[in-house]
Amino acid sequence: MGMQQVVWCVYSGLLVSVLLGLGRERPVEACSCNPAHPQQLFCSAEIVIRAKISGEKIVSPSNSSSPYMKMIQYEIKMIKMFKGFDKAKDIQYVYTPVFSSLCGVKLDSNNKAGYLISGSMWNDGRISIGQCDLVEPWDNLSMSQKKNLNYRYQMGCECRINTCYTVPCASTGENECLWTDWLLDNSLNGEQARQYACIRRTDTTCSWYRGGPLPEKDFLDLSDP
Repeated sequence: MGMQQVVWCVYSGLLVSVLLGLGRERPVEACSCNPAHPQQLFCSAEIVIRAKISGEKIVSPSNSSSPYMKMIQYEIKMIKMFKGFDKAKDIQYVYTPVFSSLCGVKLDSNNKAGYLISGSMWNDGRISIGQCDLVEPWDNLSMSQKKNLNYRYQMGCECRINTCYTVPCASTGENECLWTDWLLDNSLNGEQARQYACIRRTDTTCSWYRGGPLPEKDFLDLSDP
């Protein structure tokens, strides 16, 4: 999964169903994710790390023989932790569904630069990742995104990012940033996604922030027709 796909997002809906009366499990729909800015994915994740993949194997729950319950167990070498210090000290494995239709993610152990990986923690302490999480080859990230991972995304977790699909697109409050990549670039991997973080200012309002020089085009007030 890459940032150029419309899967910068959070999980949406139930992906596995038990057939009543038959007791069989099957996928009921393809993986579906709601568009989300990288900062939103960072803020919603319990764990965010940079890691290399050192191995993988298929594992199954001991109480289920269903192929749809199988998981890929990726053995990782953690390079850096950006979020989750209070939940995990060292992470050796991450887990994802075998089937892409269940939002499973395929990672490459030959990627020497490794991946940015975000996910959630199960009750037993294992880390789950999927297509709707922030899972991206490290080299695909912009320099701004790498810097934002250290502190700017976290600074803006109390802010709301509103995705603009059509005009007019107006802010609903001071704690909100309008995400206009889809309107300006017909992409969810545009200037705001790659270069900006929505952070809270000293006056408690939220606004986009970019370190360094301003971009060639500013983000206009899209509340006007």
